[in-house]
Amino acid sequence: MPRYAITTFGCQMNVHDSERMHDVLRRAGYTEAGGPDEADVLVLNTCSVREKAEQKLRSEVGRLARWKRERGDRVLVVAGCVAQQEGERLLKQMRAIDVVVGPDNIPELPGLLGDLALGGLPVARTVFDVDAPRFLMASPTPGAGAQGGAPAAFVTIMKGCDERCSFCIVPYTRGPERYRPSDEIVAEIAALVAAGVREITLLGQTVNSYRDPLGALPRAPGASADDPDESEFAALLRRIAERVPGLARLRYTSPHPRHLTPSLIRAHAELAVLPRHVHLPVQSGSDRILRRMIRRYTRAEYVARTRALVEAVPGLTLSTDIIVGFPGETEDDFAATLSLVREVGYKGLFGFKYSRRPHTPALKLPDDVSEDVKGERLARLFEASEALLAAHLEGLVGTTQEVLVEGRDKQRGAGGTLWSGRTGRHEIVHIEGAGELDLLGEVVEVAIARANKHSLQAELTEAARAAARPRQRVGAGDAAGAEAARPARRVLPVIAAEGG
Repeated sequence: MPRYAITTFGCQMNVHDSERMHDVLRRAGYTEAGGPDEADVLVLNTCSVREKAEQKLRSEVGRLARWKRERGDRVLVVAGCVAQQEGERLLKQMRAIDVVVGPDNIPELPGLLGDLALGGLPVARTVFDVDAPRFLMASPTPGAGAQGGAPAAFVTIMKGCDERCSFCIVPYTRGPERYRPSDEIVAEIAALVAAGVREITLLGQTVNSYRDPLGALPRAPGASADDPDESEFAALLRRIAERVPGLARLRYTSPHPRHLTPSLIRAHAELAVLPRHVHLPVQSGSDRILRRMIRRYTRAEYVARTRALVEAVPGLTLSTDIIVGFPGETEDDFAATLSLVREVGYKGLFGFKYSRRPHTPALKLPDDVSEDVKGERLARLFEASEALLAAHLEGLVGTTQEVLVEGRDKQRGAGGTLWSGRTGRHEIVHIEGAGELDLLGEVVEVAIARANKHSLQAELTEAARAAARPRQRVGAGDAAGAEAARPARRVLPVIAAEGG
């Protein structure tokens, strides 16, 4: 059987695409290798939101030239956004590449590899499925979670983007907005939950612009027919909560501020399955820069919508994305961004230096902020964010919190296995003193003992300890059978890329 490995650059959407490539290749008879050195086929799933991510790909392909020379039958595939962006140019620029495949052409990958094995030439397939959108469904494996033991999973509900933010290449690499039928979404989530998944994250480039192509969703409470920013996203959340009651948590990323409408705010207030955390990219706190970015909202509108959300859901936390050094950004513009960070009170943010991307309107603007200034502003942005997070985490010491346990930490705590997970507000929590208890996939109550720089340290409460299940032990004679019954773990190395 041919063996494959996947290396993923970038965001949650890329991770999800890699999972779907895993499913497609497995169904075609491929088996997963322990790593690139053992693989016959290596897939590099790429991100192009930031220039740095694209540079990483080129560096990785150069490094892999030796990997290909070692065995002439090895195949190198480039997938994802850089594949969509560059297409056949990649084949001409980097001779080591055999197949280039865009996000919408993942189902074709086994056929492309088959043609290549029969003597076909290197090929690029980067065609958007605009007329007949395809959304690949996960293949759940029964066990602690359908992602090889993980209690959380991604589900795509839409792809593409109709926004035209001047800095963003996504409309070029992912195409126009296409939405998945609501019944398919609910069916996939139900199957994942039946297999043991506890938390679902809905994915989309502007996830809360969702509209059901079936027209099967009733209007959500609070939705206005006259609001141009209204969508059917709140109605979808309600349908999922109604049809999949076994789901513990339902998250989503990445929403656009324009679609944080009264109906969505009301859904957050009324649906217990929605955690008290929302990641809502703002990009800048300056109205002048927001106009240049073509973000289609003002600072005041953003603040008003987030304030309404926090008032409707007490204790809800917000995180965001911010770009520094956008063309024309002055010190006053950046000061407005810092003041917004403090006004909203973000408990986390991803900050990036502006980088010029092909096919974006911002290319017409001079990149007139120096790298030194960008770096200095980014450092100040992180300093403000770190201060807000530190105060927030310190304020949680002595409280009890509910944590969805996502896995074991690499290191062990003094009292046995150290587990880690996240609260409903998305704080990372390390759980000490669990002994031989098996907490994977459980929502447990913990007492917060201390705050770290970016996380919390905690112990199980007595009630949680009493309710937890002990880890099953197997004897030597049973070990082989237990190993065979355990779900195969997928190896998906992820290389973080600025901007995701």
